[in-house]
Amino acid sequence: MSTLRLLDPAFSDSFESALRRMFTPMAMETETPALNMRIDVSEKGDSYVVKADIPGVKKEDINVRVDGNIVQIDAEVKREKETKGNGDKVLRSERYYGNISRTFSLNQDVDDAKSLAKYSDGVLTLELPKKTSTASKQLTVQ
Repeated sequence: MSTLRLLDPAFSDSFESALRRMFTPMAMETETPALNMRIDVSEKGDSYVVKADIPGVKKEDINVRVDGNIVQIDAEVKREKETKGNGDKVLRSERYYGNISRTFSLNQDVDDAKSLAKYSDGVLTLELPKKTSTASKQLTVQ
């Protein structure tokens, strides 16, 4: 005789652990979550291409710093959302102000003099050429 096993984890646990899960606090939309900056880094021949999602930020509020192989992206965020009901009475108001930052390192130093930054439709695109490595020099011992 075979036994039937349910795949739902709520039924495979004991009744007590299922009750505990039922009464755990749930994430509600009471607070506006902080903006997360998501990035993609790819290598294209002799340069790196970085795409960072920073929606709702003005390009004047974005700062990019390159120091060797370290890249830092900072942005100042100001978000406002307001929902009104009858008679212009504010029923819901959400605001977010703050700074976001991402710092990461690349495998090779970046030639900051030739680097480009473009911001369009909430996406920051960085074109970061690799710095040409200087050839080692043989010293003559005297």
